[in-house]
Amino acid sequence: MAYDSNNIFARILRGEIPNDTVYEDDHVLAFRDINPQAPTHVLVIPKGAFISMDDFSQNASDAEIAALVRAVGSIARDLGVVQSGYRILANHGRDANQEVPHFHVHIFGHRPLGPMLQRE
Repeated sequence: MAYDSNNIFARILRGEIPNDTVYEDDHVLAFRDINPQAPTHVLVIPKGAFISMDDFSQNASDAEIAALVRAVGSIARDLGVVQSGYRILANHGRDANQEVPHFHVHIFGHRPLGPMLQRE
């Protein structure tokens, strides 16, 4: 699958769509989700053109990988969710319901989040 440079996150990175930025560095942009699923719901995206965690883990530089991991921790601390707890989530592909084909990590917090998955 080729990267779609017109996906919504690529357009946000190019400044074509506004966002509520909570963190930015050379490799990462993080912003509040426009349809939050918890009181704190932030999306953390690499600035590089990566489709999924699989793509990111294979093709990102060590600096890009480190920046994303460090950003998630920094954002969680800045948003005050470390003490009470938070969840990070990255979806990959159709079965995981990945909606945007640009690798991203969700940070959820400030409410009980329940079990990870519902049993069928």
